[in-house]
Amino acid sequence: MQETQDWNVPKLGFGMMRLPKRDDGQIDMEQVEKMVDLFLARGFRYVDTAYGYMNSQSEACVGRALTARHPRESFLLATKLPPWALEKPEDMQRVFDTQLERTGAGYFDFYLLHSLGQSRLEALDKLGAWDFLLEKQAQGLARHVGFSFHDTADVLDKILTEHPQMEFVQLQLNYMDWEDEKVQARLCYETARRHGKRVVIMEPVRGGMLANLGGQARALMEAAQPGWSCASWALRFAASLEGVVTVLSGMSTLAQMEENLDTMQSFVPLTRAEQETLRRVRETLRAIPTTPCTDCRYCTENCPRDIPIPGLIALDNERTMYGVANRGGYGMRTSGHGKASDCIACGRCESRCPQKIGIISLLRQIASAFE
Repeated sequence: MQETQDWNVPKLGFGMMRLPKRDDGQIDMEQVEKMVDLFLARGFRYVDTAYGYMNSQSEACVGRALTARHPRESFLLATKLPPWALEKPEDMQRVFDTQLERTGAGYFDFYLLHSLGQSRLEALDKLGAWDFLLEKQAQGLARHVGFSFHDTADVLDKILTEHPQMEFVQLQLNYMDWEDEKVQARLCYETARRHGKRVVIMEPVRGGMLANLGGQARALMEAAQPGWSCASWALRFAASLEGVVTVLSGMSTLAQMEENLDTMQSFVPLTRAEQETLRRVRETLRAIPTTPCTDCRYCTENCPRDIPIPGLIALDNERTMYGVANRGGYGMRTSGHGKASDCIACGRCESRCPQKIGIISLLRQIASAFE
């Protein structure tokens, strides 16, 4: 593994996927420029974007706010090759050229295959995507190569065994998902480290869900460290892990940027006592009563409106636990499918549900909360 200053970076990275918007829905470039300037002025360097972020506007925003206004050596830029935009091998070069043009970066410090899982591996092998990344690295156009990942630890082990040239993995990791059976954050992290790979962390605040906790969870944090914000606890947890390159935060306001910079400017790992506090916070949140959906998907088999019921219930359970309605996640779950408000109360789902969940009334509540 190449040892360069690229691996020795501050533990906060700027994720360019939740950028501030103006009232007309366009990216607020004035505020983004202020955020970029402050980020670099405080000594931070790692900026993360992707081909499709912000309706495919993020890379161009990087070009305007970052590369056109700051020396290239003053920052590290990461972007990603999207498997869903590739149909034939020559598409990879077309996308890469577009990314260079959008960002004006000349080269990428970190270049990733985007959002890998078992379902995408066969197609990537046929395209020769792994060799494409290594080719760009040999050309000096991608200094470090890796991939972002959303699947189970056994799939990650398979990828790293078959493609040991990949230098790092970007993982969804936070203290709530650490022992989650579906996300498998701890298992994936341990798998990456067992293969000797460095880790870039995404979703440390779980899409903002861990930023504004209340009740007993917040009381536990305040008792342990008065004045620490909920978001700072989440960032510190992720950054305390060994082998972490940086922790990405998708900051949407200058105030969020300032708070996170203050947290990470003089970062020190969490103590054992602070780790224990987060364990108790996790138990407190898990104990909040939620809808007992097991994701068996029997309810969706004959839904005349193609409503992704288990996914919407999962989002509603998050809302119950964290007090925040993830409307962005709702939009993604319902894209190409029915929304909760499309339910016609036919009852087919309820007749098939082993848990006897009152799905019809629950969908009405979900529609009210998320739509």
